[in-house]
Amino acid sequence: MNRRDFLISASASATGAVLSACAIDANRAPKQFSAAAPAIEPVVKPESLEKPNLTIGYVPVNDCAPFAIAWEKGLFRKYGLNVKLSREASWATSRDGIIFGRLDASPVVSGAVTNARIGAEGARHAPLCAAMTIHRHGNALTMNRAMWEAGLRPWHEYNGDLARFGQDFRRYFDHLPAEKRVLAVVLSSAIYEYFVRYLIAATGVDPAREFRIIIIPPPQMVTNVRIGAMQAYMVAEPWNTRAITGNEGVGFTFAQGREIWSGHPDRLLGVMESFIQENPKTYRSLVKAMIEACQYCSKPQNREEVAKIISQRSFTGAKPKFTRPAIVGDYNYGGFDGKSRVVSSIDTTLFFDIPSDIPEPTGAHSTFLWKSQSIWLMTQAARWGQIKTFPKNAEALASKAWKTDLYRSIAAEMGISCPQDDYKVEPAEVFIDKKPFDPSDPVGYLNSFEIRADRPTPIFMS
Repeated sequence: MNRRDFLISASASATGAVLSACAIDANRAPKQFSAAAPAIEPVVKPESLEKPNLTIGYVPVNDCAPFAIAWEKGLFRKYGLNVKLSREASWATSRDGIIFGRLDASPVVSGAVTNARIGAEGARHAPLCAAMTIHRHGNALTMNRAMWEAGLRPWHEYNGDLARFGQDFRRYFDHLPAEKRVLAVVLSSAIYEYFVRYLIAATGVDPAREFRIIIIPPPQMVTNVRIGAMQAYMVAEPWNTRAITGNEGVGFTFAQGREIWSGHPDRLLGVMESFIQENPKTYRSLVKAMIEACQYCSKPQNREEVAKIISQRSFTGAKPKFTRPAIVGDYNYGGFDGKSRVVSSIDTTLFFDIPSDIPEPTGAHSTFLWKSQSIWLMTQAARWGQIKTFPKNAEALASKAWKTDLYRSIAAEMGISCPQDDYKVEPAEVFIDKKPFDPSDPVGYLNSFEIRADRPTPIFMS
């Protein structure tokens, strides 16, 4: 790395550190926001709550939309809450802020809650809980220009041909020195890492042996690709769009997360178990405010406004042209041949309503937590050796971590119906490799993968 590249990288790190120190007080909104919040009449009296004053984290990516809306539209106030929003530099600080008591609640990456329960490698062991999903989808895998020039293309152009993608991927990586075989995600032992490993392993390449996965905060992703520190990364928007629209020549989107697993949970509203036990009324108010915010973000007629609100400096600080594509659904995959690759789809990010083309049981909506999906996350922790074996008490751990019954109770008070089951089969068509997941046989599912951490080593006679 030359001096210029070092300074760029150091600047990116410093920026991340500055962002973590920023915070927004929900009762002192910047002038650019409307006066709607103070005008909202509370339906819950603050004095009726155990802890009406809360500090809630968020990370400056599109995921912050429901938090921005709950603040901007007075939904926290509606449910008796006085909220201070704390801007976090990374998903690790967002998670750790809850664990160490600096934050009362914060969004966490799917996998962080269950892996804190099972003590997966790279995850802090703690009694984290979640009763709702903040959103599903809204993330993507960005590849650098060199991968494009080697013949790799966005996934939809492969027409489902995983073998052909694998050949292109192998051809590129075979010509890279070992130290250059680096991909990045935002947090270890979480869904983005699992997606990268799952995708590449499906092509026959062993991610545990053939390349490294490193952890980079979202705001530093584009810079690190530009200076050659890594070849690709998976992150939430707008940091994939920025590699295309804001930094032409840096990269292109290979696939959205929804193309790897359609309907997957992305962010959960994380809290400590003790918070729910000590503040049950407060927690119910918080979940209601967030559900209502997710419903607002979900409506097509509100999405342009949502994209504009989160572009403010207090939230992502990104221009609307970066935040808009994944919120509105006009998503640009980019490329370096001058062709337009804009794909319009409302399920680019799911906040509440689920489109009919995603197979879901009656009454399902995106904020509902399926315990079966936490079981899937545990299979991946076991698959990649982050835990020694799949937990025998997996269902009990899932019940402690993902509070589905509590969500049903809260949603019922809001007149929202929910599925009666906690578990569902994920059909073959929702996964990129067309392998279904039956939560009643997680060990069989785990052992069906040829590439995994505990696979037998073949021995040949000389």
